[in-house]
Amino acid sequence: MAVPKRKMSRSNTRHRRAQWKANTPNLVPVTVDGVTHRVPQHLVRAYQRGLLRPED
Repeated sequence: MAVPKRKMSRSNTRHRRAQWKANTPNLVPVTVDGVTHRVPQHLVRAYQRGLLRPED
């Protein structure tokens, strides 16, 4: 495991953490049981296989 050799300043730590931003997922239309739902792109296969159920 990588271990820092020196203590990082509070300013640098917070600046580094501020670079991590969550993005909204790309929603794509999927038809389940004859009804079209918008679901995240990386979960399309799970909805098509029936592993996940769309929320109404």
